[in-house]
Amino acid sequence: MMKQKNTLRLNCDLGEGAGNDAALYPLIDQANIACGGHAGSVETMEDNVRLAKEHGVEIGAHPGYPDPGNFGRTSIPMSSEALAQTLREQIERLEPIAHTHGLKLGYVKPHGALYNDMMRDEKIFETIARTVSQIDPHLELMILSSPRNKAYESIASRYGIPLRYELFADRNYTPEGHLVPRTEPHALLHDPKQISGRIRKYLDTGTLEAHDGLPLRLRGDSLCVHGDNPEAIAVIEALRDAL
Repeated sequence: MMKQKNTLRLNCDLGEGAGNDAALYPLIDQANIACGGHAGSVETMEDNVRLAKEHGVEIGAHPGYPDPGNFGRTSIPMSSEALAQTLREQIERLEPIAHTHGLKLGYVKPHGALYNDMMRDEKIFETIARTVSQIDPHLELMILSSPRNKAYESIASRYGIPLRYELFADRNYTPEGHLVPRTEPHALLHDPKQISGRIRKYLDTGTLEAHDGLPLRLRGDSLCVHGDNPEAIAVIEALRDAL
């Protein structure tokens, strides 16, 4: 099989209090900056935007459910109006900080439970796509690449929102193409050699293995490593070699 052309960019969720943001910026291409929902403050947003500018890293907004006590990892039932309002508030906290430093947001990537709910519930996905388009029609929406990409493209196209398809380097997948829940013992991968090996295989074959060994053929525009992974720096360094 012909080797896939490598267009993957490395992204990382930052501004979440892990304490290693400054060390990660020289290694990544895209920073998903927490903007006050699950984590983040004016100070952390300022720091991250400054680091992004210093290292030439593209920035995106990383809004989540407004639930810092659970780090945005618990689903919260919200009306479409309430969800749109919190998304707008979070993204519009980060936007002027970026502009102050001469930068623009390139995309929005929802966080944690909101990200997972968006991929399971088309009504939530549509609310997010519509809200992002109303804030800035030039923003893109980063979503989990899955076998259902076409369905999400159809919804996003109603609002003129381009999609970026994300793969996860340090998370296991179900055979259906979902992320294994963090409550499962095999959800996270930690070994840099194992993680870089599976991405090398993806670049060769265009497939990622689910946790049961099933190959998933997935489009990938961006590759995520979690900044709160204790091995984040070692993993990203290994991935840089693989890419």
